Amino acid sequence: MKQLGVRSFVAIAAAALLCSVAVRGQQFENNFKFNSGQDVQPIFEGWSRNADGSATMHFGYLNRNWVERPMIGVGPGNSIEPGGPDQGQPTFFYPRTNRNIFTVKVPKDWGKKELIWTLTVNGKTQKAYGWLQPEWEIDPAGGAGTGGRTDDEYKKNKAPALQLDSPSNVAVGQSVTLIAKVTDDGLPKPTPPKKAAIGQETPPLLQGSSDAPVNLPELAIPGRGAAPPGRGPIVTWTLWRGPSAVEFAPRTAPVEGGKAQTVASFPLPGEYVLRVSASDRLLSTQQDLRVTVQGGPASSRP
Repeated sequence: MKQLGVRSFVAIAAAALLCSVAVRGQQFENNFKFNSGQDVQPIFEGWSRNADGSATMHFGYLNRNWVERPMIGVGPGNSIEPGGPDQGQPTFFYPRTNRNIFTVKVPKDWGKKELIWTLTVNGKTQKAYGWLQPEWEIDPAGGAGTGGRTDDEYKKNKAPALQLDSPSNVAVGQSVTLIAKVTDDGLPKPTPPKKAAIGQETPPLLQGSSDAPVNLPELAIPGRGAAPPGRGPIVTWTLWRGPSAVEFAPRTAPVEGGKAQTVASFPLPGEYVLRVSASDRLLSTQQDLRVTVQGGPASSRP
């Protein structure tokens, strides 16, 4: 009996060890970080009411790659229906989570219909379903995006005014200065910058690796292009559509002396759409800049 008890204990311990190893293996397997080859999940983030009775649906996406930036043109692989396939969605997708980046307006008689954004990336098709579910209505008082603020400072705050002083015709391969002029009301009042979390946004093989990718400026900024430390308005540039990636240095810049400046380079000729956002870190104003990139010489200054 004593010997049988020892054997039983050993068997139970071995089984527990194997189970532990299996669980750890499963956890590790489910937490891989992929540089490339993964899909992009479109996300419906809620809807808001408009004064005319219509509604606005808000969308973002999760690019499951940490480095790859897929380009998916409008069509079967990137469509919004009904009414599409083109309803202003991006065709260039930055890594990881990109929240509330564009909207689609639907008429007041929309009812219970669904607005469906379909994306096919790296052979995998994902969909986001937008509908006027009451629980998904975005709180006009600010909700989670503003910490639920309803104080006088929040109510008085106005989004920054934005004016672009940038060229619309440039030469391929040439660095171009993009200037955004920003006027702000000084609200919300400055607050101390938050310390960024360390190690949470580090793609695999990017630290101490001989094959680390280059020309990815969003990886050089904490949070892949998140707001730089500071207390005033910021300007962020995004490639919305185009035949190739556009590199911004920097992609997000603080407003100093009423303007923010970045340098962009276009590796291929063609038609590009750049989306610029001026934010006071609570409210923002967006504007699109259409740029024609030609093969011949052009001025690099506005």
